[in-house]
Amino acid sequence: MDELNRKSVNEFRESEKCPFVVVLDNIRSMHNVGSVFRTGDAFLIRAIYLCGYTPRPPHRDIHKTALGATETVSWEYFPTAGSAIAALKENGYTVFAVEQVEGSLPLQRLTAQHSGPLAVVFGNEVEGVNEEALALCDGSVEIPQWGMKHSLNVSVAAGIVLWELVRKNL
Repeated sequence: MDELNRKSVNEFRESEKCPFVVVLDNIRSMHNVGSVFRTGDAFLIRAIYLCGYTPRPPHRDIHKTALGATETVSWEYFPTAGSAIAALKENGYTVFAVEQVEGSLPLQRLTAQHSGPLAVVFGNEVEGVNEEALALCDGSVEIPQWGMKHSLNVSVAAGIVLWELVRKNL
C-alpha cells in the first residue's frame, strides 16, 4: 500500500482540495451515495452536500461502496437543495445542475469557460434535479451521449463530471 502513495486520513484532511462541491438531492440509493463519496475522495473535492431524503453516513450500505471515504470527504446535510444552493452562493460558488434541460451546456463547454469555486447538483435517480433547485442554479450542464438511453446512473455521471472538472484544473 505504501507504493501507491495513498494519503492517511489526516493527510487527506490537510491537503489542498479542488474547489468543487457536489450536491446530492433526494438520492434514493445508499450505494450511489457511497460511490459519490469514494469518487469525491479520489478527486480531493472540497465537500458533498446531502439534501432532502438522501441517506447520510454512517450506514453500512453507504460504507459498502464508500470504503472509508465518508471519513475523509467533508459533508453537510441540508433539508433542501435550495438551502444548500443558497449557502454555496453566499460563499462565492457558481452552481450548475447536471441535467438535460433546454439551454444546458455540454460538459466540455462548461469546463472550458469556467474557473473558480463550482458546485454541481445531481438530482433523484428517476426525477432528476427538481424545478426549484434548477431555478436557483446559474445554469445546467449535461454529459453528451449518443446511445439510445441518454441517461446515466447518478454515481457514474458524478464520476464523469468530477473527472472533467478536475482534469481541466490539473
